[in-house]
Amino acid sequence: MLRHRFQPGRLVAGLFLILAGVVYAGDAGGLWETPWFAVIPLVAGGLCLAGAVGVVAQAVRRRRGESGAAAPDEPRPDLPR
Repeated sequence: MLRHRFQPGRLVAGLFLILAGVVYAGDAGGLWETPWFAVIPLVAGGLCLAGAVGVVAQAVRRRRGESGAAAPDEPRPDLPR
C-alpha cells in the first residue's frame, strides 16, 4: 500500500457526512422525526469546519517544513538538468 499524508480535513468532512446519513437513516427507520431542512446546517457546518481544519493542517505542515514539494527555485533531484 502506498503511504500518503494524513488529511484531517477530509476526515472531518467524512464524519459529518456520515452523521447526516445516520440522521436520515434514523428518520427513515422511524426512530425519530427529522425535518427536511435539518441536515443542511449539519452538512454546511461540517464542510466549513473541514475547510478550516484543512487550512490549519496545511499551515502546520508549512511551518514544520513537511510540505514535500520543492520550492520553485530549487531543482528537483529526480529530474535531469
